[in-house]
Amino acid sequence: MKNLTYFVWLMAISVFSLTSCSKENIEEMDSANLTTKMAPVNYSSIELDVLDLVNAYRVQQDLTELLSLDEGSRQAATHNQHMIQNNEVCHDDFGSRYEALVKAENAKAVSENVGFGFRTAEAVVNAWIKSDGHRENMIGNHTHFGISVKEGKDGKLYFTNIFVRK
Repeated sequence: MKNLTYFVWLMAISVFSLTSCSKENIEEMDSANLTTKMAPVNYSSIELDVLDLVNAYRVQQDLTELLSLDEGSRQAATHNQHMIQNNEVCHDDFGSRYEALVKAENAKAVSENVGFGFRTAEAVVNAWIKSDGHRENMIGNHTHFGISVKEGKDGKLYFTNIFVRK
């Protein structure tokens, strides 16, 4: 009798604990409940300064200001981590950042500026202005941009600025 009672309880627990959703149940769920929303990016003061300085330069060139784009900043932060871990300034894996922005933000064009070792937003933006390729990205036909500034192990700052046309 003890074994029968034990068996019945074991079966009852198994039935209740081993249930799962069927495909039909998932399809009936509201798709909005299945969407993951990323938290907004909290921009540091130096990142906001870069945004302001790039926009000030664009206005001087009779261009529209760019809007910040959190997904662009997330991609920029990931790239900064890559540069810090590899102790190099580069554009490695730019194609994956481009594809991520096309997919997530319906980007029509993506450009990127990187920098290393500058201590202020003014210094890095001025260096970009003096460089033909970087300046072209700053004044390009873009509508948004993402920015990330991260400190490396050596205390130097890494900058990634991603420009996007939506």
